[in-house]
Amino acid sequence: MSGFPNQPSPHQPATKPPRPPLSPQDDNAKTQALIAYCLLGAGYFTGLFWVIGGGGAMVKIDDFRGSLFEDHFVNIIEVFWWGMGMTVIGIVTTFIFIGWLILLGTFIWTVFKIVKGLSQLTSNRAYADQG
Repeated sequence: MSGFPNQPSPHQPATKPPRPPLSPQDDNAKTQALIAYCLLGAGYFTGLFWVIGGGGAMVKIDDFRGSLFEDHFVNIIEVFWWGMGMTVIGIVTTFIFIGWLILLGTFIWTVFKIVKGLSQLTSNRAYADQG
């Protein structure tokens, strides 16, 4: 233990100060982004949920401009459109082997982006926040 009050011991890591509570707009944005991410995840089993999740994010993004979670909506929309486009290309080219590789790569990329987004969202951080 350090001999000075309010000083962390050299054996204890310093802790980050707690984040302030979310504003009502940020709290609503977080809830809507969580719903959209979950719908994208469910969309792997039925494409309808994929469309509802991506479409919902496109409809709601203007409501959350300037919020802490705005870039989550940008990510959701990006994953939706790139995922849709690459899936179509992959399906069209499955008669040659490259289509299966495109589908596999698209699946891995979208899962990564959704999981990273959920991780950042549940930690009350922006999608691009590295801290």
